[in-house]
Amino acid sequence: MVPFTKLTGIAAPLPMINVDTDMIIPKQFLKTIKRTGLGKNLFDEMRYTQDGQEVPDFVLNQPKYRQAQILIAGENFGCGSSREHAPWALADFGIRCVIAPSFADIFHNNCFKNGILPIRLPAETVDALLAEAQNAQDPTFTVDLEQNLILRPTGNEPISFKIDPHNRECLLEGLDDIGLTMQKADKIKAFVARQQSQAPWLYSAGAGA
Repeated sequence: MVPFTKLTGIAAPLPMINVDTDMIIPKQFLKTIKRTGLGKNLFDEMRYTQDGQEVPDFVLNQPKYRQAQILIAGENFGCGSSREHAPWALADFGIRCVIAPSFADIFHNNCFKNGILPIRLPAETVDALLAEAQNAQDPTFTVDLEQNLILRPTGNEPISFKIDPHNRECLLEGLDDIGLTMQKADKIKAFVARQQSQAPWLYSAGAGA
């Protein structure tokens, strides 16, 4: 997983509440188990017409936001089913940070496991950021996880945020669940070697048959 330390990128405003995971990546795209290739179908039903043409008014189709890496949204973002394809689609598009007043718990946890930083802020603060992203000629924000700060395109006072220390450390180090496990590789190997010596029958041919 790519470490998240400091991100400077375009912020796209999506002032909608209750954006569920089926809106983020509709069910017909859940057949794959790959984490790549889903970005083109992110927000598919809002982003395209039924015949596959872009909807000009949708935020990610607008020239200013096509390369967005930050998404600013409304309350309860990521609600609905627990599909991990939702953060996969966001990450594959290029979104590495989502800012909202609240998130569905499973989606929130899945973001950390996929290198995305979900930031909870008070609704009035999110409203101010939405306005800046909508009105700034260059809506480039910097999200500094090392300092826990959001730097704004207007030059207004930076906004601080809080993240669970464990999740913060995992993002800074680029560690998902497998990466965390592999940090214990030496202890795992030592355990296996000890168990093979003490209970060799567990490793013999046909064991467990």
